[in-house]
Amino acid sequence: MESRPGVVVVGAGPAGLTAAYQLTKAGEPVTVLEAEDVVGGISRSVERDGWRFDIGGHRFFTKVKPVEALWHEILPDEDFLLRPRMSRIYYEGKFYDYPIRPVKALRNLGIVEAVRCVSSYLWVRVRPPKDQTTLEGYIVANYGWRLYRHFFKTYNEKVWGVPASELSADWGAQRIKGMSLFSAVWEPVRSRLVGRRQQRAKQVTSLIEEFQYPKLGPGMMWERCREKVEAAGGVVEMERPVTAIHRGPAGAEAVSHGTGDDTVRIPASHVISSMPFSTLMRIMDPPPPAEVQAAADNLHYRDFLTVALVVPEAAGFPDNWIYIHYPGVKVGRIQNFGSWSPFLVKDGKTCLGLEYFVFEDDETWAMADEDLVALGTRELEAIGLVEASQVEMGYVVRQPKAYPVYDETYREAVETIRKWVEAEVPNVHPVGRNGMHKYNNQDHSMYTAMLTVENIVGGGAHDIWAVNVEEEYHEEKSGKGSTGRDAPIVPRRAPVGTGSSAG
Repeated sequence: MESRPGVVVVGAGPAGLTAAYQLTKAGEPVTVLEAEDVVGGISRSVERDGWRFDIGGHRFFTKVKPVEALWHEILPDEDFLLRPRMSRIYYEGKFYDYPIRPVKALRNLGIVEAVRCVSSYLWVRVRPPKDQTTLEGYIVANYGWRLYRHFFKTYNEKVWGVPASELSADWGAQRIKGMSLFSAVWEPVRSRLVGRRQQRAKQVTSLIEEFQYPKLGPGMMWERCREKVEAAGGVVEMERPVTAIHRGPAGAEAVSHGTGDDTVRIPASHVISSMPFSTLMRIMDPPPPAEVQAAADNLHYRDFLTVALVVPEAAGFPDNWIYIHYPGVKVGRIQNFGSWSPFLVKDGKTCLGLEYFVFEDDETWAMADEDLVALGTRELEAIGLVEASQVEMGYVVRQPKAYPVYDETYREAVETIRKWVEAEVPNVHPVGRNGMHKYNNQDHSMYTAMLTVENIVGGGAHDIWAVNVEEEYHEEKSGKGSTGRDAPIVPRRAPVGTGSSAG
């Protein structure tokens, strides 16, 4: 008897492996195809010479209870650490706690500048910025002009490569949702007055003071998940890029993977895709109409690289990460992997991860690894964190397509592709951050996969596109028309060679 076609999952990141795991629990045949040689996607843990690096820092905190339950179903409780959240801002040679703590900020700024900042905040209460649709206007309305210039402008412009006055307020609405100068002062006080359990239910995400973390990094979760999928009969194939999704009158019928003479075609009852939404359109066979292909060409991404530098433990810092608001260096944020978990580093040593936000055609992205290590070493010393002589070795990790870019045309492009997929290939299910071109956190990426599996095997009718938008899915209800965990609307980049800088 010929076996029935199974579900093909494209990508072995959090969304893809969650889908595969849930499918095996439901007794469905599943094959996962991953283009890289490691699972976890942007949530993977990279290992080099016994050091493990977290790509970007992934706190395990969620208000989606089914996701939290799944974390502890995949990993036993003893594999989780409960870590304190500590982060600071580096600005003009001094460090400031983030969220801002008024007493320490006063000490660092000095009484005169502190008074000016408060006065600036009070002034915008009377005369708010006329245009609060931009990131600049949004933050100024909540903090005042002086604090905006001190603590917000430079970092956000490093992340997205364009002036904050040209970015959409959506980024601020998500990243500092519910925060203002008043809440930054009041929240630490309130957290001590309200019971911890009650506080956890109401706390603004950006102010969380502790979180769970797998002791070997987030990749540990997805390495274990892969093992469980395979133990249950699922297939996970690595270094198998999907090259075509073959469609017929009723939708997708088969998937081809591999290259050249090594190409394999397998039948598929459904396809769950976490590959970039734009790439999904480019591998459809036959291709979608011209307007859909054009929409795919209008989706863009911000890329990311980490320069990991090994230093003596004493040269580290207690923070999980530090935001670098100093415009004199390119680095945007620095992780201390030893503060995330002592199991990521070696005795007497720690590893600092310097994070650079780039595009793949930037000069920084194209630099040789040894030059990037040298750059990171110089910038550590320039900031005053670590002397160059204390850096013992370094590694570089590049992460393409780390952040889906929300430019002027992305919303229309996503909607065009989405409508075509639903009409022409209804058994193809986009999930996850890049799969849906939605700025999801790991937990929401997982939830899109969980609900998709319920739709496939249980006849559910979940609107996957509502995850991280509707109130039941998100810590606070988003505005009308929101597309997920908001990122800014980024102005379209000028073509390379026109003199525009995106670095």
